[in-house]
Amino acid sequence: MTGDRISRRGFLGRVGRAVCGAGLAGLAGCAEQARGSGGPRRPNIVLIFIDDLGWPAVSCFGNEHVRTRHIDRLAAEGMQFTSAYVTPQCTPSRASLLTGQHTARNRMWHVIPKYEFPHARLKEPEYRENLPRDTFTLGKALQGAGYKTACIGKWHLTTNPRDGYYLQLRPAGAVDFGFDYVPDRYEDKRFHQKGDKGVDLLTDQAIDFMRANRDDPFFLYLSHHTIHGPVLAPESLARKYRDKGYPAEGMYNATYLAAIEHLDRSVGRLLAALDEMKLADDTVVMFLSDNGGVDQRYKDGEIMQAFANTPLRYGKGSPYEGGIRVPMIVRWPGVVKPQSVCDTPVHVVDVYPTFVEVAGGKLPEPGKHILDGVSLAPLLRGRGGLGRDALYFHMPLYDALWGATPCGVIRQGDWKLLEFFGDYVDREDDYRYLVGPRVELYNLKDDIGETRNLARSHPEKTNELLGQLRRWRQSVDAPMPTLNPAFDPDRAMQR
Repeated sequence: MTGDRISRRGFLGRVGRAVCGAGLAGLAGCAEQARGSGGPRRPNIVLIFIDDLGWPAVSCFGNEHVRTRHIDRLAAEGMQFTSAYVTPQCTPSRASLLTGQHTARNRMWHVIPKYEFPHARLKEPEYRENLPRDTFTLGKALQGAGYKTACIGKWHLTTNPRDGYYLQLRPAGAVDFGFDYVPDRYEDKRFHQKGDKGVDLLTDQAIDFMRANRDDPFFLYLSHHTIHGPVLAPESLARKYRDKGYPAEGMYNATYLAAIEHLDRSVGRLLAALDEMKLADDTVVMFLSDNGGVDQRYKDGEIMQAFANTPLRYGKGSPYEGGIRVPMIVRWPGVVKPQSVCDTPVHVVDVYPTFVEVAGGKLPEPGKHILDGVSLAPLLRGRGGLGRDALYFHMPLYDALWGATPCGVIRQGDWKLLEFFGDYVDREDDYRYLVGPRVELYNLKDDIGETRNLARSHPEKTNELLGQLRRWRQSVDAPMPTLNPAFDPDRAMQR
């Protein structure tokens, strides 16, 4: 898993399955191809964004319990990214997606609405609860390139009733965030917590949008509520897995596996619609998750596990690989070479500049909107690397549900360093709370599960990466937590 290497063999050897992939031939080529008598057409862009789907939860990434044949088809016809990163929770990942900025810059590192831990060791810096309406979002950039844009499904970037909240972006707020279309207000405001979590409903709306805009280039941001809890699926599918011997609750439970298959069927419906409309060859499709899957157990013994992120460590909410490394696939017929796998580390902030380049659009002027991401075009073309030295993560927050304490992360090549600023929760020791800063160093090539902390045995590399991480925080003016005068170790992780 070296910095800019594309390797199928390395990934298959690690996961133990022969599957999927991609590598590209030329972004400009697609824009130059004419379709029909209307002349050259820029490709449509479809982003399928999943909630809480872990890295190994689809079969082309190692799921041996469910065959996700439609998602696997995307990978077989496109590029499979084995080192794709987001943030550990939903709001921050969505903010980074639509702004192209790290949380350190956009100030949205925390799930909204606001909650805090008043007796923790450190006092979390102030964070934004609403994405500003004047943000030059990805939607606005694509509108400027002549695209019709839609946001269908989960929003979770504002808390005010005008713009929307968790369930969806409201029509009144769509114009401010760069979207031409969002569904009307849903009569059932809890549809995402019943039935199939709205998978079929949102898929229907997505297909309707594509049909209505088939003659113009479009950007579809389809943001599913599944597979976030409560995990739900059609009973007929859940029964299928119970009949196979899977449990009704706990790890690899029948409902969870059924929800994955139902999601896969949704992807199949979208691909079939593109085929039927003869748009598949002119459409870029990206499949991505917002954070790792739920893998953990409460201290009181209540089982929260549903699908292990093995071989990755931990899951949602965690700065370890299981929390921030997710499945990502890009298909672009005629441009992306089928059946290739890219090991280069990429980040959710890269989606913005990539899609703008795909669309032939213009990036915002740095003085108006700074982008932290880089276009993935060189990887998609198969023509070299990104020229980027490292990936960075800024997470100065507490969240007891996941054992999270304020920290920063850097990944450079095969090396990953985690810096915990003032305290740490040891999940391996019954969530024991430890006071004091902590630094961990891992070589992901040799230890993808982050089981061997090399910070003491490799002091030079530790100091090098620690210094680089701290210099990056200064360069982006990252807000840092401060010592909390109300600190109480007995109540530190009480919300």
